[in-house]
Amino acid sequence: MIIANSLSTFLVVLCRCLFTLVKSSKLRESLEHITILGIESSCDETSASVLRDRRVLSNYIANQDVHEQYGGVVPELASRAHQSNILPVIDRALKDAGITLKEIDAIAYTVGPGLIGALMVGSSFAKGLSISTGKPLIEAHHMQSHVLAHFIQSPEQREPPLPFLCLTVSGGHTQIVQVDNPLEQSVIGRTLDDAAGEAFDKAAKIIGLPYPGGPLIDAHAKAGDPHRFVFPISDTPSLNYSFSGLKTAVLYFVRDHVKKDPAFVEENLADICASVQHTIVETLLQKLRLAIAQTGIQHIGIAGGVSANSLLRHRLLEFEDEGCSVYLPKFEFCTDNAAMIATYGHYKYIQQAFGSLATAPKARMPY
Repeated sequence: MIIANSLSTFLVVLCRCLFTLVKSSKLRESLEHITILGIESSCDETSASVLRDRRVLSNYIANQDVHEQYGGVVPELASRAHQSNILPVIDRALKDAGITLKEIDAIAYTVGPGLIGALMVGSSFAKGLSISTGKPLIEAHHMQSHVLAHFIQSPEQREPPLPFLCLTVSGGHTQIVQVDNPLEQSVIGRTLDDAAGEAFDKAAKIIGLPYPGGPLIDAHAKAGDPHRFVFPISDTPSLNYSFSGLKTAVLYFVRDHVKKDPAFVEENLADICASVQHTIVETLLQKLRLAIAQTGIQHIGIAGGVSANSLLRHRLLEFEDEGCSVYLPKFEFCTDNAAMIATYGHYKYIQQAFGSLATAPKARMPY
């Protein structure tokens, strides 16, 4: 009896060991080539991307022109446009990649932060795909994914070594992030009110430029004098930012000059744009220099929609003359896109950190 019990126990342990070995072997085999479908719908771009081992097989983005007439993103219209776009966008991404859903290892989607209606469209569609295909879900943090655009494998961009500092600037967020590894990121500085992208768009609206105004300010600024007009640079505590004062200063500046000369903005548009852009970029870089001094980290990256700004990219490269190494993602990976979501999914898949059908999207969520 004792021998039989011992043999039974041994067989049970042996089976468990063999099961674990087979399971880990299959996992290692599956990790040799990780293929992730990414879905991004946090604001007004519907995007789908397929990445294999962090290399882009496809990255398709559908923009929403409907918001231009309103001077900003209308949440209800954004969610409706996502509903119309999401199926053809994902279909296009799969066809461009030359694969089927059966070849996908996991589905990564933006769970937040963002516009709740827009997030719900992407979340619901991702969950439906997961149920129908049996593929696991991965919940991607939108802002952390922006940082991970640096880890998309592309011959046109260099991957920063760890740790590095990432200046993340978009329409809704402005942050200095310390990146210790792809999934270990900490915010060491942030805006206390408006984001840098919001400051660009609001300043553009004040001077009569259509939405989105940030790229238009950048374009007009190329022909202007950045020192012609002086706007205030905020001095906030620590590594934090503030752009609300700049918005007010531009509003009063334009109001007072237009009272004296109705054609003032039209006649001085390039100089106004150049001066506003110079102030925003200088504000961003002052705090970044302070972060470098405080952390001792001299590898610098940039992420988010505003990282496509030509002056910001040019001025950031000047940091290399100060002993820093600068890493700039491709323009297509700066704005909201699903390739960065799929990259986040890649690292989560390695950890087998899968999501749940019960998870609800979040308009706001901690970093």
